Amino acid sequence: MMIADISDGGEAADIERTAQLERMIDRWQDLVFTVCYRMVDDYCEAQDLTQETFLAAWRALDRFDGANEKAWLCRIAANKCTDALRRRRLRLVQDGEEALPFVPDPAPDPERRVLEAEVHESLHAACLALKEPYRSTALAYFVEERSFQEIARATGENLKTVQTRVYRAKAQLQKSLGRGRSE
Repeated sequence: MMIADISDGGEAADIERTAQLERMIDRWQDLVFTVCYRMVDDYCEAQDLTQETFLAAWRALDRFDGANEKAWLCRIAANKCTDALRRRRLRLVQDGEEALPFVPDPAPDPERRVLEAEVHESLHAACLALKEPYRSTALAYFVEERSFQEIARATGENLKTVQTRVYRAKAQLQKSLGRGRSE
């Protein structure tokens, strides 16, 4: 990033502030750019916001206590990005047609629901076909979607025992479901 002549008067304080800004840019520009890019998801806008961040930091250097420079710059960057996102949302509302952007329905479509139900039924039937103790562990983990810890607490089994049973049940299920598809 190039530093434009930001100093207004050429005073010794401005020279020191500019030198301090150069050190901050050399050390933190990649981090600040990453913060900006992750927040706005636009490369060019992130570059602009990175420059705005360092300009704002330069203007506020006399108020900065010198503690945790990284956090201070990241907070400035986050605030600049938040402001930019607000402006972007405001522009969308003012542009009319884009005021109501397409938002996909979070509910799965009917075909997907049917397919998911079929997969769930197949998995449930395959779990029932397993021998104990794999049957109950597989049902709890794959069908009821319980965690290893929940299963261990409910059965009184050791956590590692439950994990091993799930691993072995998964291998048996892959084998039985894989064989059913190829026939």
